[in-house]
Amino acid sequence: MFWITLVIGLAGTAVALALAGRRVLFLYAIAKSGQPDPERTLQVRREPAKAVEGQAVEVLGQRKLLKWTLAGVSHAAVMWAFILLITVYLEAAVALLFGLDVKIPGLQTWPPIGFVQDTIALACTAGLLVFTAIRIKNSPKRLDRKSRFKGSHLSGAWMTLFMIFNVIWTMFFFRGVEWASGNLPYGKGAYFSYAVGHLFDGLSDHTLEVLESVGLLLHIAVALIFLVFVVHSKHLHIFLAPLNVMFKRRPDGLGAAQPMMSGGKPLDFEEADPDEDVFGRGKIEDFTWKGFLDMATCTECGRCQSQCPAWNTGKPLSPKMLVLELRDHALAKAPYFTASEEARNAFTDEQKLAMEVDKALVGDDGVIHPDVLWSCTNCGACVEQCPVDIEHIDHILDMRRFQVMIESSFPSEAGVMLKNLENKGNPWGMSEMKRLEWVEELDFEVDVVDDKVSEDTEYLFWVGCAGALEDRAKKTTKAVAELLHIAGVKFAVLGPMEACTGDPARRLGMEFVFQMLGQQNVETLNDAGVKKIVATCPHCFNTLANEYPQIGGNYEVVHHTQLLAHLVEEGKLTPVTPIEENITYHDPCFLGRHNKVYKQPRDIMATVPGVKTQEMHRHKDRGFCCGAGGARMWMEERIGKRINTERVDEALETNPDTVSTACPFCLVMLGDAINEKKNAGDAKESLEVVDVSQLLIRSIKGEGTTPEKEAVAAE
Repeated sequence: MFWITLVIGLAGTAVALALAGRRVLFLYAIAKSGQPDPERTLQVRREPAKAVEGQAVEVLGQRKLLKWTLAGVSHAAVMWAFILLITVYLEAAVALLFGLDVKIPGLQTWPPIGFVQDTIALACTAGLLVFTAIRIKNSPKRLDRKSRFKGSHLSGAWMTLFMIFNVIWTMFFFRGVEWASGNLPYGKGAYFSYAVGHLFDGLSDHTLEVLESVGLLLHIAVALIFLVFVVHSKHLHIFLAPLNVMFKRRPDGLGAAQPMMSGGKPLDFEEADPDEDVFGRGKIEDFTWKGFLDMATCTECGRCQSQCPAWNTGKPLSPKMLVLELRDHALAKAPYFTASEEARNAFTDEQKLAMEVDKALVGDDGVIHPDVLWSCTNCGACVEQCPVDIEHIDHILDMRRFQVMIESSFPSEAGVMLKNLENKGNPWGMSEMKRLEWVEELDFEVDVVDDKVSEDTEYLFWVGCAGALEDRAKKTTKAVAELLHIAGVKFAVLGPMEACTGDPARRLGMEFVFQMLGQQNVETLNDAGVKKIVATCPHCFNTLANEYPQIGGNYEVVHHTQLLAHLVEEGKLTPVTPIEENITYHDPCFLGRHNKVYKQPRDIMATVPGVKTQEMHRHKDRGFCCGAGGARMWMEERIGKRINTERVDEALETNPDTVSTACPFCLVMLGDAINEKKNAGDAKESLEVVDVSQLLIRSIKGEGTTPEKEAVAAE
């Protein structure tokens, strides 16, 4: 019986490893053909401790998965079963090669090991039941777009659950027969295997020997079939997720947009040649090896999709499906772009059609529809939620870059914004001299930088285009200026010397305009000797702090809520007058998710007497976008429900007197939606949206609750 078992086991193993190995080599060829991305490996070499920490926290600790408690705990059980039950397969390998009565010294002679093996196998089974319930409850057939599994390969998921279950039951079958035949050395330590073993009481020794061999082969066969299935399915993440976590952008794929790269080096626009250099991603083979790794690692869990503001308002963008469409296209086209030039020329037209050789990456009939690409607000919800650290925004931005810079294909209204940026230095095309008009409305002087900032200047106040030119945002600018003045903080502004940071251009995909504006601003700031900057706009804040270092601008940058919270804590600002209002706070995406500033705006509101705060159901790292990011502020929203309307609907559920935020874009977007609600009679007339700095200055100056709101409260 031993020799029959050995021959069958080795033959099956050889076939399975050959099939799996062939697939692995194919996938490796795809990754190897990708554009170089040397920074990924360099960061691991520079900071090996962080790479190890990432594996411990993200992979072994399941940090991101545990944000969704029930699903996270279940996945942790299955993942740890995958790791710990390797010992059972080690035992099976020894039994196959050396006989059923041969045991591993140390491993198979200690009952607690058997206890751990049985316990994690049962925990895995419980996890499978939870996953089954979740998938039934969230079936796309029932929920359609509301299901996070909409667009996922459902048959593959069910197959995976079935195969994992097969691993568990064959393990207990094999070990139960082992116990019955006296070959299970763990005794009652392997308590469930011991219990299963009683099912075989009374069978003859020969029958037990046959069943033990059958159980062993079944257990090994399940693992080999599962291996072949995994490398051909989305569950390749079992092996690739640790790699993706290791080579992710640190601390994550949020914050700074990455510079345009070609051949692993930053693109020099003065010497770049569109025929030779890579401008963004115009075809699938333009992606880096890390891009291909992202595609192959996607688990199709749909967490990104469930949080995406575009998807949740009826738009065609699903971050998950975008990655899957890119992956499917890469797999279809890979035999072509990984082949030699001679082999490519030998392909027939039919073969090229099957390999999608001539299919456009972006287009009406392309892999990615333009409406998908331009629906993205860059809010970062997808990246924040992804348990395997896929960098969706980077890929979307790179595809936009090609469309804008090479194809000149983008929403027409965004073209007006680009022209204004190039000609006037702001998205609205207003005169640079208007940048100082807000100063005239203050009752104190504001220092304007002429040449150099004075030695006693603590901060350069970066006002931003909206803060200087948009009426609603100017209220924030004046409030912050007054608060800094009251606190005795010496600050100065650039006035007409300030230009747009270039964020709208960069997020649209027009890197050239970003570089032009950015270099102009960096030169101005460096010449003026600026070291510390305070900004009211999270988009400016993010660009100045995280992106300007890419072009030689290194400054200490804070958001106004961070500085104001610090001044309140130090006692330099003291709110005294009560504001008896129910207030809900909206987290700006580029302040919250992109830069992890959640606490300070809330701390400011908490110090204002009378304020009662109520969180929306989506807040902090799960906050919902206002719809203005990713240059969407300057594009019409023609598909589905408006994102700002959806967000205001969520705000209205808290029955607020005021909606507060900390971003001029959010101020405008939420204000517009609130006005629409007022006109429709769906919101009280006194409802308004204000920056947290406006609440603070009202309390400090003794203005308190507005008369209009007092009247509403009295009613």
